[in-house]
Amino acid sequence: MRLAIDSGKLLYALGVLFAAAALLYFVRDVVFDLSITVKAALLLLGFIALFVAGVALERDVLDVVAFALSGVTYVVFVGYVVVRYSPGETGTFLLLALSAGLFVGLGYALRAGIPTPSRRTAAVVLGSLLVVSGVFVGADALSGGVTYDVQTDESVTVSIPETEQTPDRYPYIEAEIGAVTASNPSPFLRALTLPSLSGCLVGPTDHPQDSVYVDTDIEWDEDTIGASTTKSYAVSAELPIDPNRTESKTYTIEQGIDCSAERSEPTIAIQVDGRNRVD
Repeated sequence: MRLAIDSGKLLYALGVLFAAAALLYFVRDVVFDLSITVKAALLLLGFIALFVAGVALERDVLDVVAFALSGVTYVVFVGYVVVRYSPGETGTFLLLALSAGLFVGLGYALRAGIPTPSRRTAAVVLGSLLVVSGVFVGADALSGGVTYDVQTDESVTVSIPETEQTPDRYPYIEAEIGAVTASNPSPFLRALTLPSLSGCLVGPTDHPQDSVYVDTDIEWDEDTIGASTTKSYAVSAELPIDPNRTESKTYTIEQGIDCSAERSEPTIAIQVDGRNRVD
């Protein structure tokens, strides 16, 4: 039996699939430096615009394509809000329930026969949505993104721990060496990505030019920062110490030098990536 495939509908279906992939890529926070709030708003406005286009279109199948794109956009919007805003179990349930009611209502309205808007009316609505989107994007760009300020102490002193307090990774001693401050001046929720820190020892040390593990005290699932919010996170380093040493040891701390630098005293060289740094 020979299958009859409608080439036009097949291409429409592929278009919807690629649109869904583009939307998923859009919400990954790797393109378009937009806040989480504005991305969610653009997805919601896109859903409205595509639904209006579906109602206004009279050509065969194109209205179905517009409705499909509208539905996909809304699904991505809901998923993005749940993942990035973390509304909790109750909030997620309410959002899904309201979404179900919305689509049942829209489906009923379409079946009952929504009056088809004129091309002029549809153009006005779509133009208005475009203007609103532009306002959101402009406000987002003008409000500024998240900035990160890395401040390190001038020095740190480590001591040999008592036997009963010996850490698991001894002879490496963990010590706090500074802090990273993240500031979000905008009125929108934004993604939080702390700068990557690395370090090494230079100068006369027991372990010359050894790498130093540097970490920031942040929860593993904390990846957003609220509107007009400033947060500070402690920075700690794991420093090598000779088990045969009995006295404490002091390290100077410097930013902006690499492991090839020469110093007359034991020094921790800290390197920071350039992501929106405050110098």
